[in-house]
Amino acid sequence: MKLRIRDLREDRDLTRSNLSKLLGCTQQTYSRYESGEITIDIYNLTKLAEFYNTSCDYLLGLTDVYKPYKRIG
Repeated sequence: MKLRIRDLREDRDLTRSNLSKLLGCTQQTYSRYESGEITIDIYNLTKLAEFYNTSCDYLLGLTDVYKPYKRIG
């Protein structure tokens, strides 16, 4: 499964280092998330969705709708 996190990062002129600091992981780990070499955990996926103001489904390529879902409650 190809995540959209690389495209979003590049569109915003961010570095892998920027995002690895946000997630509290190494730059190598973040790079492996982008390449699909390792699976991103749900905690970091959610953190990225909040950072980009989108849904996890969008990041995972399950929808083409960028706008996040309305929160319940």
